[in-house]
Amino acid sequence: MNVKHIALMLALLAPGSAMTQGFAGLGAQADGFAVPTAGVEFDFPADHGPHPDYRIEWWYITANMTDADGTDYGLQWTLFRSALAPDDGSGWTAPQLWMGHAAVTTPDAHYVTERLARGGIGQAGVTADPFEAWIDEWSLSGPDFDTLSMTAAGPDFRYDIDLAATGPLIRHGDNGYSVKSAEGQASYYYSQPAYDLSGTLTLPEGPVEVTGTAWLDREWSSQPLSDNQSGWDWFSLSFDIGDKMMGFVLRETEGTQYTSATWITPDGTVTPMPNGAFQAQPRTNSDVAGRNVPTTWAVQLPERGVNVTVTALNPQSWMSTLIPYWEGPVSITGSHSGRGYLEMTGYE
Repeated sequence: MNVKHIALMLALLAPGSAMTQGFAGLGAQADGFAVPTAGVEFDFPADHGPHPDYRIEWWYITANMTDADGTDYGLQWTLFRSALAPDDGSGWTAPQLWMGHAAVTTPDAHYVTERLARGGIGQAGVTADPFEAWIDEWSLSGPDFDTLSMTAAGPDFRYDIDLAATGPLIRHGDNGYSVKSAEGQASYYYSQPAYDLSGTLTLPEGPVEVTGTAWLDREWSSQPLSDNQSGWDWFSLSFDIGDKMMGFVLRETEGTQYTSATWITPDGTVTPMPNGAFQAQPRTNSDVAGRNVPTTWAVQLPERGVNVTVTALNPQSWMSTLIPYWEGPVSITGSHSGRGYLEMTGYE
């Protein structure tokens, strides 16, 4: 669902009191910032760019890849924008702050790094047409959203990847208005879940040529959670039959939860699923960075006959960033087979 990574940036920026208002302060009041409303149509390509009147936003890619020997890999590239005030500005007084996360996951290792930047000085930013998102030398760019090149590097890895869209953009919720709580908190949320991928991973043991698929999420809001939501479990699943599914569970402090899902057919037809239709229950937990984290899940969407087991490629896919979380590739078995990605926050 991707409320996800933007929380990490907000957690660094919000006043200390906000940290108790939903996970990472995402339930804090949106005073002075714009708030999503239903019935607003997206404007492309402009909406591929930043929305400085909103407090939080991200450009986020995950990818499932395979090398010539059949070894599976995962990849993450994320750029987050968070605002101290609802305007753009320039120079060192600009209120926009930026964070980048990059990771590569193998069956035996998880490499992760991050970057921080201040807006207004050219160190990080996004332009819509032609599209370019960057932080330092990391970049995601192309003539449009359908054809992109992506690069990032850390102390022990690098990747250089090309992406080509094979389907349309997908709007989640009510034509892109994605509700996140029973109280009505929401975000604008769309995806490109159908990129073909090719490129090179450079790992400690040397370069690896890979092919695969990628999923790009775009989301922005100012108060996407309620103040009682303590974390989430987010799934993007691509089935071998060609259908795809995004689903998330938002965990609430009272032990209740709020869920949402989107069913996507091979031609890009979208069916939004209401609260309660999507179900996910932990089945196996792992000791991950001193935390008890579920790394095998039972996932159901009864309306579409989905009853699957989702299993982490590498249970130790811990993002040891300033605000830590779990993110990594998964396999799918059961009523449907395939691959996907899982993100989990709020496990302490």
